[in-house]
Amino acid sequence: MTHAQLKALLDDRYERYDRPAFIAPDPISLPHRFTLKQDIEISALFAALLAWGKRSIIINKGTELLARMDNAPHEFILHHQDDDLRRLERFCHRTFCDTDLLYFVHWLRWYYEQHESLEDAFLNGATQRERLINFHNLFFSLPDAPERTRKHVATPARNSACKRINMYLRWMVRRDAHGVDFGLWQRLSPADLVCPLDVHVERVSRRLGLLQRKQTDWQAANELTDNLRQFDPNDPVKYDFALFGLGIDEKW
Repeated sequence: MTHAQLKALLDDRYERYDRPAFIAPDPISLPHRFTLKQDIEISALFAALLAWGKRSIIINKGTELLARMDNAPHEFILHHQDDDLRRLERFCHRTFCDTDLLYFVHWLRWYYEQHESLEDAFLNGATQRERLINFHNLFFSLPDAPERTRKHVATPARNSACKRINMYLRWMVRRDAHGVDFGLWQRLSPADLVCPLDVHVERVSRRLGLLQRKQTDWQAANELTDNLRQFDPNDPVKYDFALFGLGIDEKW
């Protein structure tokens, strides 16, 4: 496939899949239930970090979690009492369980008492790699951070592809004309985002020659993103829609 043919394919599938119809069956539907900026940020963070397995199960578990927070996550985070935390006990999705959830709530309260937006937590660094490492370090900077929870917040320092965090940042940063991604954060550039590398995106990317690296790691995510910048340097991760759609809907 020539460069022009590949660009035509990716552009066509981006237009096909980056549509409001994408929202309902995807975990991004969880933050789309809210209008308050902080509610969107918090619900999106949980939706992204719970994104393991079938999308329908992820949405159901996210719905359960938000219900335990009275479907007002920012209000719950800032103003919960100790007794309210009992509602979070025995929550579990895969290996993300109540110990992890309680630390997330603890950290988010500490953070939102000092900041208006979670965007501030992702601004420290000259490169996206540095920003994600510094976010991870900030998140686990509180003295009572459980060691077991570290596996739920990926970092390039461990050479992780950081799929879920990169997906979260796509949701928050991309200025999406079709209304799927939120574009809430204005101080990060869509040009700096790294493509989320899930199993469907990885498979299709290899088939199209966009990814050669054998390991699924930070270097692989950057290799894919660098290749996507050839087609749109200002918004390379828009092609996440195309690659994911080709994989999950068209079974490439």
